[in-house]
Amino acid sequence: MDDRNEAARLAALNSYGVLDTPNEIAFDLLVREAARCMRAPIALISLVDQHRQWFKARIGLSPQELPRSISFCTHAIRGRDVMVVEDASRDERFAENPLVVGEPGIRFYAGAPLTTGDGKRIGTLCVIDTAARRTPSDAEKALLRELAERTVSAFEKRREQTE
Repeated sequence: MDDRNEAARLAALNSYGVLDTPNEIAFDLLVREAARCMRAPIALISLVDQHRQWFKARIGLSPQELPRSISFCTHAIRGRDVMVVEDASRDERFAENPLVVGEPGIRFYAGAPLTTGDGKRIGTLCVIDTAARRTPSDAEKALLRELAERTVSAFEKRREQTE
């Protein structure tokens, strides 16, 4: 991502005024639904800023944020569709990642980009497992896309209410 695109992406993220805000039920419900439907022990709404990924909502993971340098979501926002890692320990991008070789021992990751109306990918809605898995079905990928769209809609509604 070039500097100009990254600056525009960060401006879009910051326009929502959501970073470092308390938990909100609307977002908690979305990650609960993702975890339940995908039978995943970890589900996140992850927002990727300049130096970190910060979790607006999370299930199954304690930290509120992680360095961007080890973020799976940083890779996911580079693409337009659901990114799947069936077994992170066998994927050259992640095999040495501290989140794979240490706690929580990530193996499986599936993340749908949170894409704004003007095409900026500000984060992901993702599910994670400590066991390797096969690629999700088309229906499961569609569910992740829908939950990501609902997340962005909730950000839009939240912004309208705070203006």
